Amino acid sequence: MNVITAVKNYISMMTEDSGPGMKVLLMDKETTSIVSMVYSQSEILQREIYLFERIDMIANSETMKHLKCIVFLRPTRENITLLSRELRSPRYGVYYIYMSNIIAKADVKVLAENDEQEVVRELQEFYADYLAVSPHLFSFNIPVCVQGNSWDPVQLQRCTQGLIAVLLSLEKVPVIRYQGFSELARRLAERVNDVVHKEDRLFSLRNEVPTVLLILDRREDPITPLLTQWTYQAMVHELFTINNNRVDLRHVEGISKELQEVLLSPLQDEFYAQNMFKNYGEIGQTIKGLMDEYQVKAKSHQKLESIGDMKNFIENYPQFKKMSGTVAKHVTIVGELSNAVAKHHLLEVSEIEQQITCQNQHAQQLQKIKTILSAGKIRHEEAAKLVMLYALRYGTHPNNHINGLLTMLSNELGVSQRWIQLIHKVIEYGSKQSHLNDNFGTQEAVIQITKRIFKDLQGVENIYTQHTPLLKETVEDLLRGKLKENNFPFLNSFDIPNTRPSDVIVFIVGGTTYEESLAIHQLNCTFPNARIILGGSMIHNSTSFLKEVESAIVDTSQSSSTSRSHILRNIKRS
Repeated sequence: MNVITAVKNYISMMTEDSGPGMKVLLMDKETTSIVSMVYSQSEILQREIYLFERIDMIANSETMKHLKCIVFLRPTRENITLLSRELRSPRYGVYYIYMSNIIAKADVKVLAENDEQEVVRELQEFYADYLAVSPHLFSFNIPVCVQGNSWDPVQLQRCTQGLIAVLLSLEKVPVIRYQGFSELARRLAERVNDVVHKEDRLFSLRNEVPTVLLILDRREDPITPLLTQWTYQAMVHELFTINNNRVDLRHVEGISKELQEVLLSPLQDEFYAQNMFKNYGEIGQTIKGLMDEYQVKAKSHQKLESIGDMKNFIENYPQFKKMSGTVAKHVTIVGELSNAVAKHHLLEVSEIEQQITCQNQHAQQLQKIKTILSAGKIRHEEAAKLVMLYALRYGTHPNNHINGLLTMLSNELGVSQRWIQLIHKVIEYGSKQSHLNDNFGTQEAVIQITKRIFKDLQGVENIYTQHTPLLKETVEDLLRGKLKENNFPFLNSFDIPNTRPSDVIVFIVGGTTYEESLAIHQLNCTFPNARIILGGSMIHNSTSFLKEVESAIVDTSQSSSTSRSHILRNIKRS
């Protein structure tokens, strides 16, 4: 299972089905991101696509009847309306229309009625309705999917559609399991299950070997998104934010124009692909090796003493220029990471974070938190996150000092009320489970965590990367057939034994993290017969996660959404 390959194959088919000739690619905001995640602009140009347009931004575009138009849109009401308007007054010669998900028969009829000049040559469903971040990781890029204690109806529909697209693009029939305590996970599981049964003709054409779709709730593990990260990919996301494989560096003083926004894609950056899971110490050494290699090649290119030397230089210049850009990009990023680590005292902060999450020494850890807060050297956000972790870890401890730490933040450090309120909200967010399997808590839970800690610490040399996400243990139990059915029930599939699955798609309501992506990557390496895909409504760093928490801990009335009636579909499907 490879989500990047699945999406790339769809886009390749779009460009090939339209035949030779100059083409324009007409997309919406979301499908533009979907395409850009797996194809560079130069790769798209090689497929005879010379113009890119957004359907919501074409009001005054000129008519070019000599071009073929490839349309790739999400089947939303807004897009159907905009595409109908385009077909009534077509600006291009012919149209090949591809919807990223299941399209209603009624919408097909609307498009047909507006195609008065009969310019549409193709209408298909290509299920590329998600962002393929890496081969085993996908996202829907939904910053906030929950309002109060219930789903935002729009985002529930979006997550349902996205998961259906993942299943269809990978040709998988799901056996659905979900987090037992979570109403959010249950509702999403039911919605996905409803579509699978409604569209049984689509799923009957897929692989007959069942795939486990495991739907989890972010509230089961509020710890992981709060931790300081030390692997390259996760560290960049935590400190700078990776948005659709792009990193904004305009805040860097004296940054050149070429480096103000850089691309970090494992498909288009070999160095990044090889090093994104390496830790901070390793990446520094790797960067040095990259620079040494570049300097050797740069010196060899300076010695142009013959026609042969010039010929070799011209032939190798594109690769040399690409390497030059790679060196400049990663040296800049790692340099800024280093500056941030020193400026914000992240090593000291992270050491305490890891001790809180991986050890059971309340008195010592409390004293260390007080000491680092009293020094006044760390940012308010790091100070608040330390108290959040302490509160989640020791909230049930008889001698917990949560109120004292809150007073210290407010009175001595002058931390804003927003951060104080966020601490309370994180505590409430982490207590939403209906059982006390909250990483810490009851004595039994502490014993289980202690067992995990000793297991996880074997061979660990870096005190800053001791923590292992709860997700890893959950998926390990699933792969070994040990995941408890009372905690992770099947959905209307009581006759299915709790066997060891080979194909697993995990989706986290409320977002996943790059630390969890690393854990899944490691599991794929550890279990060679298993294929595991991870997805989330969002890929969080601590900043975006806390926005999710702010939205979730608000009293709002539950919105109801009306389900669409069953419609027979007779369009060509892939």
